[in-house]
Amino acid sequence: MRIMARLGMLIVAGTLWMQDAAGAQEMQMPKQEHTMRGGMSDIKAEYPRLGRAQERGHGQLVTLEQAQKIASESNPTLRQAEAEIRATKARQQQAGLYPNPTVGYTGDEIRGGAGGSGKQGFFVQQTIVTGGKLGLSREVFGKEVKLAELEAEEQKIRVQSAVKIAFLRVLAAQELLDARRDMAKIAQDAAETDRRLMNTGQADESEVLEAEVEAQRMRMSARMQENTLREEWRSLAAVIGQPEMPMATVAGDLEKDWPELNEEQVVEAISKESPAVRIAEAAEGRAQSVLMQARRGAIPDVQWRGGLEYNHETLGSVPYAKGWEGIAEVAVEIPFFNRNQGNVAAARADIERAGQEKKRIALTLRERAASAVDQYANARLMATEYREEMLPRAKKAYGLMVDKYGQMLASHLRVLDVQRKLFELQIEYIAALESVWTNGLALQGYLLTDGLEAPARPGEVDRPVRETNVPMPERTMSPREPVRNP
Repeated sequence: MRIMARLGMLIVAGTLWMQDAAGAQEMQMPKQEHTMRGGMSDIKAEYPRLGRAQERGHGQLVTLEQAQKIASESNPTLRQAEAEIRATKARQQQAGLYPNPTVGYTGDEIRGGAGGSGKQGFFVQQTIVTGGKLGLSREVFGKEVKLAELEAEEQKIRVQSAVKIAFLRVLAAQELLDARRDMAKIAQDAAETDRRLMNTGQADESEVLEAEVEAQRMRMSARMQENTLREEWRSLAAVIGQPEMPMATVAGDLEKDWPELNEEQVVEAISKESPAVRIAEAAEGRAQSVLMQARRGAIPDVQWRGGLEYNHETLGSVPYAKGWEGIAEVAVEIPFFNRNQGNVAAARADIERAGQEKKRIALTLRERAASAVDQYANARLMATEYREEMLPRAKKAYGLMVDKYGQMLASHLRVLDVQRKLFELQIEYIAALESVWTNGLALQGYLLTDGLEAPARPGEVDRPVRETNVPMPERTMSPREPVRNP
């Protein structure tokens, strides 16, 4: 009996030891291998890349060249600029026309009855313009024609820049939509993995709920990006003048042919070569012509009048009328009180103002260009660092983690976490690329970016800020929603 009891105790002890050893070994195994290997296949690494929307796009892709061609034909501001040129040329023609002559009837000492007499006739009256005032008037309106032509040239640049920027924003929105959908898929995989872990007792309900919230947040972010893409497409369609154009996929590569700009040179070029500067110079020239015109305004014009009158008065005892008699008058205004001195003083003040306006435009352009260059330089630095340093390292880390998973040295959740960080970097990279393009194109287009702003008329060329509207950096310099910290 003692032998049987001792043997039973040894069997029980051995069984307990084996259970403890198995439990200890189970605790040392990665959670992924304990729960996932029995029911999941190996993971295939999926890396982020650009251009997928174009690969699966239905129908013909829209190119930048097509968008620009449509804009050149449909954007209403270009037709407005052309109409303004025709209008200023017509005003120049009108300003050089000579005053029309006046033809009228004249009568004097007219009496009725049988013995009526008096004078009746006609006359022609003409104003003779002196001092070359008509030529100066044509010159003033000729400067307005030049202003209208510069405005049309500026409007073409404005529309081209606006179309390019709107097109690149649609392209970036396409890429961001793919990346955010990838993020939603990764978050959904993580939530499903947590639910499986909870079923085996290796995760609690709070972890599952947190993962489900994150998955919902990523799905919401993807849906918001869909709205953003539609918004950017509507903006592009409006700029090219086809608001009813159905939404399509655009073709392009954000990573190639970045705008290459020298920071110092581009600021100098904008402040000296911008159409806004040339418009200000032309406005100053117009003001000088107006001054010359005002000075000549003091020279009086000559009023001439001539005609014929039939004199019914008889010639003494002869019963015949005196007949036709000629009339002539010449008058000139004496500039005694009014020597046009007020208009001359006003024209001098306008010249001074135009000169200061030219300086103001140059300084404003330099200020705005400095800000845009800063945005461009920062975006280019970010994009370069992402492309050459951060993304390659993140891709390598993700690949190594997938390999570890295949060797049963890493959990599925760990792989998903590294993959999520990689796609977060991809989203930030796309946002940086968008900023490089938008700010670079704005600088190349002399900061003229509003393709639906109406071209100014010659008398409105110095409206504040009009010539220097720049893109809002908040739309492009950072990801469109905060990136969750790991």
